[in-house]
Amino acid sequence: MEQRINYMEIAPDLVKLIRQLEMYKKQTEFDEKLIELVKIRASQLNKCAYCINMHTKDARLLGETEQRIYCLSTWWETDFYTEKEKAALELTEAVTQIAEQGVPDSVYQKVRQQFDEKQYIDLVGLIITINCWNRLSIANHNVPD
Repeated sequence: MEQRINYMEIAPDLVKLIRQLEMYKKQTEFDEKLIELVKIRASQLNKCAYCINMHTKDARLLGETEQRIYCLSTWWETDFYTEKEKAALELTEAVTQIAEQGVPDSVYQKVRQQFDEKQYIDLVGLIITINCWNRLSIANHNVPD
């Protein structure tokens, strides 16, 4: 597959806006490993090889284990993740696939048991941001290095 358009060159203002969304994560209270798990899981759901490649590398650099990275696509079947991480991953799935059933009350309640209102909104913002990057990459056939 060949990249269609180099959107970083063609639309730098758009990329700048998305990067500003990306930078917001530094204002949150989230652990960097949690952020990378969310990014990887959303990218898996969206089938974005470019972002999966990038964020698995980033996760490893942060000290994330191969085991947890490999099992992320079936996180609910393992004990490798904390309750907080499981709640974030479940929300990631709901928001990424929002057209299927929205964000069910049961998911919202699980997330709110682990995160306060501000953290909930910050988490949704983080999920929205990676979904934005995924869609931009997929639409333009970005390929991993």
